[in-house]
Amino acid sequence: MTEANKRIGNRSSSLEAKGPPQLSDPRETGSQLRPGLWKTINERYPGSMIAKESFVKLAPLKQPLARSRITMISSCGVHLKRDKPLDVCHPFGDFNFRRVPSSARQDDLIIHQLKYPHDDADLDINVIFPIERLQEMVSEKHIGGLTENFFSFIGYNMDPAKFERTVARGIADAVADHEKADAALLVPA
Repeated sequence: MTEANKRIGNRSSSLEAKGPPQLSDPRETGSQLRPGLWKTINERYPGSMIAKESFVKLAPLKQPLARSRITMISSCGVHLKRDKPLDVCHPFGDFNFRRVPSSARQDDLIIHQLKYPHDDADLDINVIFPIERLQEMVSEKHIGGLTENFFSFIGYNMDPAKFERTVARGIADAVADHEKADAALLVPA
């Protein structure tokens, strides 16, 4: 038996002795994050991790989709090219959102986001912000209509309470008071 085979054999026998692997938090064991990252974030920024103990129930749709006005809310950071960019450099995140006209086309839009790779979305915005697919669903009569505006923000935020008071509240008010949506499509980045 070679030295390498002995080492492999020793590893497999030690694994068998321990029994089946224990499931752990994928955020701690995932290959994309360094070990202990979430603990470090919680130590440096207390309260930055979202922990909800009460939830708003989903509201049942009051009419068929074919007669409903739909809005879209996304954390992808897309906006019109002519709009002021979202702040992607602030260490606590940007607590603003952008209205995106539901009539916009891919050529009108840009993704202003550093926290995730968006090369594919730059080629086809619909992979992260399915605006043209929703437009098609309206023209094919699967959806009754779209609100005048959709909404986008940067999902990275280190102050969930402030995010809830500013971005979430602002979008919720706009959707309910101005856009009069029957339903919202939530699209995480």
